Amino acid sequence: MGLLRLRHAEICLGVRRIEENGSRTPTVRRNFQSRYSAMERYVQRVCSERSLCVQVVVLFNHMKSLDEMPNCFTFPMVLKSCAKLRDLQEGERVHCFVVKIGFKSNPFIGTTLIDLYSSGGAIRRAHKVFGEMTVRNIVAWTSMFNGYISSRDVVSARRLFDLAPERDTVLWNTMVSGYIECMDMVAARKLFDVMPNRDLMSWNTLLNGYGNNADVEGMLRESDVCPNDATLVTVLSACARLGTLDMGKRVHVYVESNGYKENIFVRNALIDMYAKCGSIDDSIDAFNGMDIKDLISWNTIINGLAVHGRGPDALSLFSQMKNTTEKTDGITFIGVLCACSHMGLVEDGFSYFHSMTDEYTIMPQIEHYGFMVDLLARAGRLDQAVDFVQKMPTEADGIIWTALLGACWSYKNIRMVELALQRLIELEPKNPANYVMLSNIYGDAQRWEDVLRLKVAMRDTGFKKLPGCSLIEVDDGVAEFYSLDERHPKSEEIYAVLRGLMKLLRISGYVPDLLELGHGTQRKKERD
Repeated sequence: MGLLRLRHAEICLGVRRIEENGSRTPTVRRNFQSRYSAMERYVQRVCSERSLCVQVVVLFNHMKSLDEMPNCFTFPMVLKSCAKLRDLQEGERVHCFVVKIGFKSNPFIGTTLIDLYSSGGAIRRAHKVFGEMTVRNIVAWTSMFNGYISSRDVVSARRLFDLAPERDTVLWNTMVSGYIECMDMVAARKLFDVMPNRDLMSWNTLLNGYGNNADVEGMLRESDVCPNDATLVTVLSACARLGTLDMGKRVHVYVESNGYKENIFVRNALIDMYAKCGSIDDSIDAFNGMDIKDLISWNTIINGLAVHGRGPDALSLFSQMKNTTEKTDGITFIGVLCACSHMGLVEDGFSYFHSMTDEYTIMPQIEHYGFMVDLLARAGRLDQAVDFVQKMPTEADGIIWTALLGACWSYKNIRMVELALQRLIELEPKNPANYVMLSNIYGDAQRWEDVLRLKVAMRDTGFKKLPGCSLIEVDDGVAEFYSLDERHPKSEEIYAVLRGLMKLLRISGYVPDLLELGHGTQRKKERD
């Protein structure tokens, strides 16, 4: 970083010298040429730094003012800088200069222009540049294709894909990925089936798609190819996201019988899968069965135990970890603080929190502050929790205020609930759930004028609460259903069983928390 700043200073100094000696053209030009050479050397490595991208554009404009003629290597650097800066207006000026001096047909410049307009959301301009190119290499085709994919225009992307003179495996994989991003698994599978050559990326792309679109059954049907460790990690991660424990166990059997038992990446994925699927004992067994454990292994099991309310076990493992060669990091302390929060260990939590900076030189992040707020709030120290939030070095986000809100509501502290919700609405003004929750709380307090005011505000802004969605594994498949969903052919039978279960729950004395369902009178009717 020091060398980066030094080069930045050199470029800025060169620009100032040009400004101060504008009339001394020969000297300025020699100075500028040396600066221009420096620009060529470092721009490709550090163009992601905004300040340096700005200097590239500044140098280019000075170059024009001195009548120095750019070449075909100059424009791509400048256009890439404009793209990094999201400065479409400056990019258009450079484009005009490209046309003016006759570099319009250069395929390298044309490709960079396509990237510029695509990244700036001007996909039509990108298509116009592509259409005007007299020579299109595979890079130009790929850039235009990626532009359509990034703008989620899979129809145009497929049209271009079919016209492409060359289609390598990367292009095929990108088209499959485009369909997956638009949640069209049918089209993705059809294209995948006709691929002339498939590599591991092809399989992993499809497997990820099935996982993200809640189709683990379809994902495992593709396992006739011999997977590698990356494939197995992908499958296990999908099982973890969806909570499909049976599927995860099948993958575990495959791992044990196909030579991946000692693979640390796969073992870590197994620990994570079992923990997220609710089988924490199996997660512990997977961890204990490892001969070699890395930082990810320790972090995964500590966080898994903490989330499952097994705080003593999590803290015990943390103590064991300190006796190994593995160094703790911020993720480790997320699990430790979570364990303290679930156990109500306020003093211990603060001790661990302060040790992050004092002993381990780890700078606390927003997640760590969030667990400290949750720790205080769960212990009923609501005023102290609010004071902690207000003294944080960074502004609290919606997650922290939501954690505080949950605790305040459990302690029936309406004043604090209202404060937390008001802050949530300020931070997330377009999240309708916050308005609905505040309206329900006002209803519980019989503040009907406030309820009406919020309803009018939601109606005027067009807010609608999204229906709740749940996933359930049935016969190795994953079914998705929404609140009051009647799409299933046996919905009447399902709701009849549900009503019977609710009746049994009420008889046993269970009273549901109906905060999200409506206001006071409606809730009373539901409880009755």
